[in-house]
Formats: sequence, C-alpha cells, structure tokens
Amino acid sequence: MKTSLLLACCAGLGLATLSAPADDLKIVAAENFYGGIAGQIAGAGVTVKSILSNPNQDPHEFTTNADTARAVADADIVIYSGISYDPWMDKLLGTRGKPDRVVINVADLIGGKEGDNPHIWYDPRTMPALGAKLVDALSRMNPVGAGAYRKRLDDFNAAMKPELDKIAEMRSASAGLVVTATEPVFGYMAAALGFKMLNDDFQTKIMNDGEPTAAETAAFEESLTSRTARILFYNSQVTDPTTDRIQKIARAAGIPVVGVTETQPPDQKSYVDWMMHELDAVQAALPAKSPSSS
Repeated sequence: MKTSLLLACCAGLGLATLSAPADDLKIVAAENFYGGIAGQIAGAGVTVKSILSNPNQDPHEFTTNADTARAVADADIVIYSGISYDPWMDKLLGTRGKPDRVVINVADLIGGKEGDNPHIWYDPRTMPALGAKLVDALSRMNPVGAGAYRKRLDDFNAAMKPELDKIAEMRSASAGLVVTATEPVFGYMAAALGFKMLNDDFQTKIMNDGEPTAAETAAFEESLTSRTARILFYNSQVTDPTTDRIQKIARAAGIPVVGVTETQPPDQKSYVDWMMHELDAVQAALPAKSPSSS
C-alpha cells in the first residue's frame, strides 16, 4: 500500500521516472545519432549503447564482433536505420534475442524503401518519428514512466524548432540553388533546403564503392568548372582519389566545399547541435545572391 501511494504521489509531481522496471531496460542503436535520441527520450534510468559512434570510421566497412552480438541479444529495444545502410544488423537480429524485444527499423517510420537514399537521418521528418515510436515502445514496457517519456518527446520536438526554422529561412532565401556532392549523404537535407542536386548517378556509385563511368565523371567535373554547381558537398568520413580530385577541381573553380559526416561527431552534444552546425556551414557557403532555379 505504501509503495502504491508513493508511486501515485511521484506521478502527481511529474516524477514517474522513478519506476523500477525502467532501470533494467536496455536500448541498442546501430548508429550514435539514434542512440542520442533514445537517451533523450528514455532518460537516465535506461542503458543506451550506440554501436557506430566514431566519425573517423567508414560505416560501410564496419564489421560486428562478439560484444556487439551480445549487446543486441540482450537489448529490450534495438534501433537501426534500415534500407541497406546497416545490413549487418539484420544478421545480428536473426540470432536469438529477448522474446519480447522491440526492433525499430527507422526507415519504415518514414516510408523508406530499398533503393532510396539510405542517409535518412538528414531528413527532418526522421527523428520526431523515431521519438514518437520510442515513446510508444517504452510506455508499453514501463507504463508508470509514460508521462515522463511523452514530456521528453515534447522537449525534443521543441529543441528541433530552431533547426526547422533555419531550414525554412534558408529555403526561402536559396531555393533552386544548384549543388552537387560526391556522395548522397546530405541529400535529404539538400532537398529540404530546396536545392537542386546534380550528378546523382555518380554519387550512388561512389557510395556503393562503384566506379563512375567516364561520361558521369566528365559531367561532374564540368558542373564544377562551369560553376553550374554552386556548392560541393563531400563525405568527410570517406575519401578516395576520385573524391579528392573532385574537391581540388571545385576549389580551383572557386566552388565552396562543405564536408558532412555520417555519424554525429563527439564535439556535437546532440543531434540538433550537429544539424545546426552543418546548416551553419552551408549557410556560410551560400552565394551572396542565389541563381534562379532555371
């Protein structure tokens, strides 16, 4: 009876996070930006482990080990990106885990499908959708904490408002700006900003460790030397002789070069901080007057 009264009083004071079951919950995220969101929503009582967290590591070359397999097997909630970005997670999920484990394929939350650009965390819709899914899953596992989870989601959505406002501001000023990239890492954000992206086939081949055709390479270089593209984005975590040469051509032509990362850098405290940092870099690279979209 005393325990029930204590929990009722705590809930009335907004302290529902004192629920004991939450202390035992474990979340494993394939990538650190999803782990960061999970930590913000779940709170201090839940253990969150991110598998990919080193910005100097090529995510496409990641291989699992026994520790990773154990973490996934022991998790109550597993979060991964899907649409072939982290296929190693599919293999780990195929082994035995907790019978009531919740698996969140983030791409499914925004209607992603195979063949789409897999860098979906740059889509402004993605993290609010993940946050809502986490609230649902956590609330089912720990109903006493449901109010606290919802409050943290509200706080996260409020924290995203400056990012969304900045996207709207930049889109209003620069919609139609022609840009290009060595890989489609920044693709969803470029679309949200209203940019016109060139050289998609080249980008896809670089992303998949393929070799662009001579015609694709020539078209890419011409888009820089002619200054048709006004910004070059590149994946600062993955470089090779082809992308290095592209950057040199852009700089020689006076085209601003903006590096973006696939994982959240350690000096960025949150997902929103990371996105705002990259948006600031893009804004600094914008031409004084945007060309028409024609």
